[in-house]
Amino acid sequence: MVSTENIEKVFLLETDRVKSFKKWPYSGTSSCSIQKMAEAGFYWNGNDNEEDTAACFVCGKVLDGWEETDAPWEEHKKHAPQCPFVKFGRPEAELTVEEMIDLLEAIMKARLQNGYNTMKDGLKACIEKKRKEMLKQLGKN
Repeated sequence: MVSTENIEKVFLLETDRVKSFKKWPYSGTSSCSIQKMAEAGFYWNGNDNEEDTAACFVCGKVLDGWEETDAPWEEHKKHAPQCPFVKFGRPEAELTVEEMIDLLEAIMKARLQNGYNTMKDGLKACIEKKRKEMLKQLGKN
């Protein structure tokens, strides 16, 4: 079970992503340090039982099972090549203002789409439940 504490945060800034890491099993000198994770677009999405879970602030890809020798940028590219942040291929500090705005637009579009899908799925489930109740009342299980 991943943390839901960070769901509404955007983590657009690398400093905010660094601060999100409440627990992380690897030191600052490892290939998979908090700083390198944040630079590659990840924020901490773990909990007390799963300390090595992180998600991308743009595409939302959640990865766990990190190893000390993993390279965050390479793992991000391998598991989410379609991510706009991965496509830029540079840390936040090297992006233009226009590129940062493009990332924010991608984040907002993804969140709107996720919200729409959640609402649609909920509505479908509600309609199906009502349909079954009506059929049961009519004796047509």
